[in-house]
Amino acid sequence: MADAADFQGTSASPARRWLRRTGALLAGAPLLAGLLQLPAAAPADAAGQEAPQATGGAGSVAVAVDSLTPTAPSDGDTVTVQGTVTNNGRQAVTDAHVDLRVGPSLDTRSSIDALAKKSNDVQGPAGKAVGGKYSEKFSKLTPGVAEPFNISVPADELDLGPDGVYQLAVALSGETSAQPWDQVLGVQRTFLPWQPEEAGTKTKTTFMWPLTSTVHMTAETGSNEQQTPVFRNDDLAEEIAPGGRLDQMVSLGKGLDITWVIDPDLLASVDAMTRNYEVRGEDGTTTAGRNQAVAKRWLAELQQAVTGKEVVALPFGDPDLASLAHNGTNVTGSLSHLKEATDVVEDTVETILHVKPSTDFAWPADGAVDPSIVKVATSAGADKVIARSDSLQDNLSYTPSAARPVGGGTTAVVADARLSTAFQGNLTKASASTLAVQRFLAQSLALGQQSGKQRSVVVAPQRMPSVSQAQAMAEALGTLQSGNWAESQDLTDAAKAKPDPAANTKVPSASAYPSSLRNQELLRAGFEQIARTQGKLDSFKVILTDQSRVVTPFGRAMNREMSTSWRGRGVAAVGYRDGVESYLDGLTDGVKLIEKSETKLSGRSATIPVTVQNNLVQGVEHLQLRLTSKNPTRLKIGDDAYEEQRVTVNGGHSQSVKFTTSANANGRAEVVAQLYTEDGQKYGAPVTFDVKVTEVTATVMLVIGGGVLLLVLAGFRMYTQRKRAAAREADTDEDGPAEPDDDADSPQGPAGAAQNPEAPGDRLQQKTEAGSRAEGPEQPSDPAPDTAAESADPSGTGERVDR
Repeated sequence: MADAADFQGTSASPARRWLRRTGALLAGAPLLAGLLQLPAAAPADAAGQEAPQATGGAGSVAVAVDSLTPTAPSDGDTVTVQGTVTNNGRQAVTDAHVDLRVGPSLDTRSSIDALAKKSNDVQGPAGKAVGGKYSEKFSKLTPGVAEPFNISVPADELDLGPDGVYQLAVALSGETSAQPWDQVLGVQRTFLPWQPEEAGTKTKTTFMWPLTSTVHMTAETGSNEQQTPVFRNDDLAEEIAPGGRLDQMVSLGKGLDITWVIDPDLLASVDAMTRNYEVRGEDGTTTAGRNQAVAKRWLAELQQAVTGKEVVALPFGDPDLASLAHNGTNVTGSLSHLKEATDVVEDTVETILHVKPSTDFAWPADGAVDPSIVKVATSAGADKVIARSDSLQDNLSYTPSAARPVGGGTTAVVADARLSTAFQGNLTKASASTLAVQRFLAQSLALGQQSGKQRSVVVAPQRMPSVSQAQAMAEALGTLQSGNWAESQDLTDAAKAKPDPAANTKVPSASAYPSSLRNQELLRAGFEQIARTQGKLDSFKVILTDQSRVVTPFGRAMNREMSTSWRGRGVAAVGYRDGVESYLDGLTDGVKLIEKSETKLSGRSATIPVTVQNNLVQGVEHLQLRLTSKNPTRLKIGDDAYEEQRVTVNGGHSQSVKFTTSANANGRAEVVAQLYTEDGQKYGAPVTFDVKVTEVTATVMLVIGGGVLLLVLAGFRMYTQRKRAAAREADTDEDGPAEPDDDADSPQGPAGAAQNPEAPGDRLQQKTEAGSRAEGPEQPSDPAPDTAAESADPSGTGERVDR
């Protein structure tokens, strides 16, 4: 009534209400005293952090089971559990003790899954504690400090019942100042498989041991005869070095009964490292590789490990079958790349490992299938597809055998999803690894107890396990193969096992394919780029004298461009494809025409040289060089508008090809030089240049020739005249003045000389005679001038004959 009156606020006075409230507070004084001992709430508490963790209550202590040995105990064994307890609360834990608790058996595989999801939930039942002497005590657990524990219990003391999987919990109990009573403050549950005697029917188990990696080799083979391979980086050397991921996969798998599943590209890459190779740095430059010894050691270890074991080889580069099925089948040539990747497998593996592999298995990413994936997977010759039970699901109360026919002569080998995914995630912590091992063994034993019939089970783990994941896999598999409920089987035998008639044989539809996997696929644009690169390669290879030097490295590079390892690494995939195409473009441009400047052509005909340069190591042939005139009415090439000539150029050389031309008119004519392959396809870029024609007509040439002839004749006449004058002067100097001839009519007489003023000799003689008369009286012996004779011979030449 008091509470009701207070709530209503109408039936009591304010003083009376105050007295009642005070009495209620005094009655709760003990509770108030306890509350006063609590620390002030931190901001994290206000944000929603669980109060028990802040106050040191349930769940405030983390329990980690770092090891459990033996992982599957038998009668007479001693179970040892080691780990740590860490007080994550704010208050010290006193009177703490760690003990083991055994829960009821887990009869179904789904119950194991459920327990794994709440392995550290303190609210759930932890089971019955083993005797008190099998515990470890701590007087005090300081906040933030991890304390180790080590508990050993005879298996007989665990009070286990019939064969099966039992919950084994490691619980820490203790008190805090806020809650001063013994309570469970932290727990870690795990699984304890119990099969002390050999099972009447053992489960045949196939464990696929994958050896795959990311793409490491480029299409480049160096600019020398030795074709030195070039690696994208030196990551592969780290993986195969002692302690590396692939080194651990080989050393751990060596002692196990497994089926090796290998990507031949990995073998080819490591084999290339055993010889001279180069590594591209971050700055784009290449340096000589130095890990030949590491590569040789790893290959030798692998050769020894696979001796006598089953080896299944994937197509070269481990192509992404789902991406190809969903985005590549409509791109011309995509399926042919898958066929090529399959055809080279056997030779690659046999040459390097000296074993004959099985090549009729296809393994889509995560075993997810739909009809298109199955169709593509079998298009290259495989007739067995490795699927997974979370894709090709069964509606049964037990797990059927892996093999089942899905039509068209194809067998789906359905791996168990629970066992296959048991070792995913971060297993670097010992506690996570131990839990994964125990869960795997528990699922295996529970599967075997589902039916009295023997079944064949396949385990297909992730493609590239980390070192910690591989170590956990090896530990679990070692226990399984030495245990009492399973026996090993090869993958080929599992595929041949009699199918369960109740098992599902219908491949799920495309709409059932997980969107998370579809988002990681190689897009159609990627396959189109691969097709474009292939087209360029086809045009390039036909001119080479040794096609294998280019076809093989580029073919394998395009296989790598389709690799499953690109999932989730789209940017890196684009970069790799661009690098391959760019390198091919560079090689193609190594054979080209040299640019020409304007050419001047004088006369009716001439030859025009065009140079072809080959910067490749090998020679080129099967090329045609065509020279075409854009204005054949002005300039003809050969007898028409164009002319073709066959071209063959040795590696590292250039060759000039000469074309005969004829001009019909003056002016400029555009000429185009273009290389063609023998099938008529253009090769490389054309070279365009102008030819300036300066041809002269026949009439003009005749006039010019006549003028030149006249000039030559005039020069010759002047030359002869000067020569005669020099001779006359020489005669005058030696003989003195010429004596007059008695015959006046002679052309050599004085009269003749007077009548020829052009004769230099005559003028000289007249000048001498006149001078003699002026200087002195005429001598009696001098003959008188014959003026009558001069006037009588007006037509005399006055020519003087040189003596």
